[in-house]
Amino acid sequence: MRVVTMGEMMIRFMPKGNYRIEQVNEFEAYYGGDEAIVAASLARFGVDSRYVTKLPENILGDTALAKLREQGIDTSCIARGGERLGINFYENGASVRPSIVIYDRKHSAISEAKPEDFDFDEIFRDADWFHVSGITPAISDNTAELVKLAMIAAKKHGVTVSVDLNYRSKLWSIEKAQSVMIPLMEYVDVCIGGAEDAQKVLGYKNPDIDLGGDDHNIEAYKIVFKDLCKMFGFKFVASTLRESHSASDNSWAALLYDGNEFYHTRKYKIHLVDRGGGGASFSGALIYSLLNGYDLEKAGEFSVAASALKQTVMGDFNLITKQEAENLAGGNASGRVQR
Repeated sequence: MRVVTMGEMMIRFMPKGNYRIEQVNEFEAYYGGDEAIVAASLARFGVDSRYVTKLPENILGDTALAKLREQGIDTSCIARGGERLGINFYENGASVRPSIVIYDRKHSAISEAKPEDFDFDEIFRDADWFHVSGITPAISDNTAELVKLAMIAAKKHGVTVSVDLNYRSKLWSIEKAQSVMIPLMEYVDVCIGGAEDAQKVLGYKNPDIDLGGDDHNIEAYKIVFKDLCKMFGFKFVASTLRESHSASDNSWAALLYDGNEFYHTRKYKIHLVDRGGGGASFSGALIYSLLNGYDLEKAGEFSVAASALKQTVMGDFNLITKQEAENLAGGNASGRVQR
């Protein structure tokens, strides 16, 4: 099995602990990015995982490449060149103070990449699955075109395509998101995203149901999932369900729909170490589950367990094993010392 992901590799700079940006003179640096997290999760579960991006030819680009290779990711299709690596600054919230993200990613190498930087026919010739998030086409018109070309090539080679809708208001408007993303949905088999993403990215509207906030109406979500399958021909739809009790404590679950049945997973209460990468880790675990033929219940419980564990790990990559995710999915949530 081979999975291809494509996106922007970035450096995330964070103050230690719960300090505010204005309080610190030094930052912790973590390399990652949404699709890189998916690729790393799959590689750690034993899947042949190929990541496509463009990195600058400098020490930051070299370090990013090394970080990907540390996770066992196939970097053979990464282009080199361009001006810079994208950056985001992440201030970790606490209690009633929310976390803050500041982007510094204009003129990044991938944002200015061209189609000739990649041989998509060769990239997808031996692939089984392609995954991309809605963040990547939001970066620039160039990346939006690359995503379209990649999806076309993937379908040409019979590859399953999944998308995590992932609307980011700091990257583009709702109108721009819909103009780009809706035409791409004809190539998508598996859609991952919540009700808010469906409204903002896909223009989904249903005046008869109430959506939004942390009080997730599961029956309303079921209507949304069915409607999305009818509208866009998706074969599978899933969404994580986060409840933010505070910036420090969240609840985490998921809902899945395979076109016939729904499955609502158990809910985990998480004291957050680093919530970054929770959604991408869910996507990676879900792709692994579907590739391995897991039934709906097993896929849901494995995926939500793996992504719950990610939020107890500092940094972008989900540094857990398949066994740890299976143990948690099996009910071992005590957190007791393993001796």
